[in-house]
Amino acid sequence: MSKVLCFGEILLRFSPESDGASLLNNSMPVYIGGAELNVAAALAKWGIPVGMASVLPNNFFSDQIKHYINANHIDSTAILPFGNRIGMYYLTQGADMKNTTVVFDRAHSSFAELESGIIDWNEVFKNVHWFHLSAIAASLTLNAAKVCKEALEAAKRLGIFISFDLNYRPKLWNYGLDPENIIPELVEYADLIMGNLWSADKLLGIKCSIEDTKNISHEELIAEASICCSNIRKVFKATKLAFTFRMQNQYFAVYESEEKFFISKTYSINDIVDKVGSGDCFMAGLIYGNLQLNNPQNIIDFATAAAVGKLYEKGDTTNQSIQAIIKRASCNH
Repeated sequence: MSKVLCFGEILLRFSPESDGASLLNNSMPVYIGGAELNVAAALAKWGIPVGMASVLPNNFFSDQIKHYINANHIDSTAILPFGNRIGMYYLTQGADMKNTTVVFDRAHSSFAELESGIIDWNEVFKNVHWFHLSAIAASLTLNAAKVCKEALEAAKRLGIFISFDLNYRPKLWNYGLDPENIIPELVEYADLIMGNLWSADKLLGIKCSIEDTKNISHEELIAEASICCSNIRKVFKATKLAFTFRMQNQYFAVYESEEKFFISKTYSINDIVDKVGSGDCFMAGLIYGNLQLNNPQNIIDFATAAAVGKLYEKGDTTNQSIQAIIKRASCNH
């Protein structure tokens, strides 16, 4: 079976209660995550051989994190000792990563200090068939962006399939260059691109005529997605593209494969438990679908159902079974 390798920063998420009770009670949940690790965790849960490439400082707590990763059936061989601190962020319970209250504490982390030439990609990519990373990995420092390009060049040279998530976190882009100056040079290596209309606008310069989803119909969003996919294909080599749409109480997605367009059903989403990691679960669903399912409609149905299910789980990573996801995908809404 194909092995997937995910590359990115391993993070600690501190999740205080919104009313400050966590400080009063000396109790605050801490989750191990990060966009790429969330993808790896879902794939491991679904039986796909997967590894994580990253760096952590050489201390006892990093050893505990690696033990946690191994216990979740993710190969940690390519997590190397480097640097002095673990990246972290603070996000109130139930909030969104796009929320203005998120506080990142990732400056001078081991990953942020990473430089080209430290990771032996020929060694790391042995027996790897699929490589995944996101725009977040390139957002911290220019050197980190250069490492991403180094990894992508090696993966392409070795004939490895590449997926790229257009994760956009504006608070992280603080090193003097706009994403449009960095991300297109990385996305040109990708075979599969996942994101949404607005991340394609901010990161790739593929302009979107819709500012937000208020008073916009599904038909208008789907038409704009089709235009955006066509414009991306004019510039980049990717043959597979996927966009998600999460409105206030609805969720659906679209998928273009080999220039054929597929649309998921629309889910009603209410009483969400935790918004973190839903997009990562969707990305994992796309990877799983491409490796295990037999047609593009099944792929987008599985990925969308997985993303919706993650909205009702606490923590950064999913614990959904394949059977539960397929059941949700096949239910009438």
